[in-house]
Amino acid sequence: MNFFKYWLFIAVLTATSVSAQDTTSSKWGKRLQFAAQDSSFYLKFGFRFQTLYDGRYDLEADIYEDALMVRRTRLKFDGWAIDPSIVYKLELAVSNRDQRSGHNDESGNTANIVLDAVVKWNFAKNWHVWYGQTKLPGNRERVISSQNLQFVDRSLVNSRFNLDRDVGVQLRHKSANDKFRQILAISMGQGRNVIARNPVEGYQVTGRLEFLPMGSFTGKGDYVGSDIKREATPKLSIGISGDLNTNAVRSRGNLGSFVTVSETDDTYLPTDLKSFIADMMFKYNGLSAMSEYVKRSAGNNEGQYGTGTGFVFQTGYLFPSNWEIAVRFTDIDADDTQSVFADQREYTLGVSRYISGHDLKFQTDFSYQTFPGQEKEYLIFRFQTEVAL
Repeated sequence: MNFFKYWLFIAVLTATSVSAQDTTSSKWGKRLQFAAQDSSFYLKFGFRFQTLYDGRYDLEADIYEDALMVRRTRLKFDGWAIDPSIVYKLELAVSNRDQRSGHNDESGNTANIVLDAVVKWNFAKNWHVWYGQTKLPGNRERVISSQNLQFVDRSLVNSRFNLDRDVGVQLRHKSANDKFRQILAISMGQGRNVIARNPVEGYQVTGRLEFLPMGSFTGKGDYVGSDIKREATPKLSIGISGDLNTNAVRSRGNLGSFVTVSETDDTYLPTDLKSFIADMMFKYNGLSAMSEYVKRSAGNNEGQYGTGTGFVFQTGYLFPSNWEIAVRFTDIDADDTQSVFADQREYTLGVSRYISGHDLKFQTDFSYQTFPGQEKEYLIFRFQTEVAL
C-alpha cells in the first residue's frame, strides 16, 4: 500500500509540473536570457558538459586501458551591467577533471573552480580594456573554446605550450575594417586562482597581432573549429604572439607544478620563460585548416621547465549532411637540456556529427602516438558527446 501511495504521489507531482511549465523565447544553444525592465542589466546563463570515452592501447606492453568520464562541466554567465559598454563574463568549472589543478598551497588547498571572472569595457570606438581572470592572447587553439573544437580535444602542442588563463589587464584594439587587431596583456604569471604572492616578484607580458586580409569571419569563425558557417568567400587569419613570463615558478609558465629545489625544500627555482607563437586559420565553403608553431625557452633551470618547439596542422571538410572528416599532425621537439616532457609525435583522424553546430554534437577520433627515440607507441580511441544549452 505504501508502495502504491509513493508512485501515486510521483505521478501527481509530475502531472502538476508539466501542466505548470512555462515557455521561453530562448533557443537551444543561445542560453537563457534575461533583461531588466529598467534596462539596468542583461544576463545570459547556460551550461554545458562533455562525456568522454578514452581507450589507449600500449603497443609495446600489449595493454589496453580505458576510462569513461565527465570530461568537462561548465556554468556560464555573461551580459552587461548598467551600460552595454560594460560587459562581464563568469565561467565556473564543476567537474572533478576540471578542478584537478587545485589543492596546493599556492591556490589555498581548495578546488580550482573559477575559470573566467572578467569585466570588459568598450571605452572608445574599437578599443576595449579587460580586467580580471581570463585566457591570455596566446595560441589560437587555446583561445578557441573547448566547446568549439574540431577534434575531441586540443592538440599536444596546446597541452605542452599554451599560456592558459591568468589574472591581469588586457588592452585590445581593432581597425575600422577589422583587418588588423592588437592585444597587450599584463598579468601575474602564475595562472588562475593562485592566491599566494610570488616571493620572487614576477610578472607576465603578452602581445598579439592579427591580420585578416580577407575581412572578418562569419560568427567569429576565426576562433571556432570547423567551417560551421560555410564561409561563402575564402577567409584567412594570421596571428603572432610573444610572451615573457619573468621569474616564472611553474613548470609550464601558467600551468604545471611549482618548481622547487626538492620535495623537502620548498624554495622556488624561478626562470624567465619566453614564448613565440605563430598561427593561422583558413575557411571556405566547409573546408577549414588551422596551424600553429610554438617555441619556448628558459633563462635558466632549463631541466625543470617545459621548453622546446611544437608544430600542429589540421584540416577538415564539413559535408552538407553536417558530417565532418578531419586529420591532424602534431610534433613536439623537446629541448635536450630539459626533462619535463619528451619528443612526441601524433597522427589523428577525426569524425564528427554536428546535430546543432557545436552545441549538440558527437565526436570521435583515432590517434597513433609515438615518442621518437623511445620504445613507446600507443593507439588511442576517443568518443565524446557535447551538450550545451
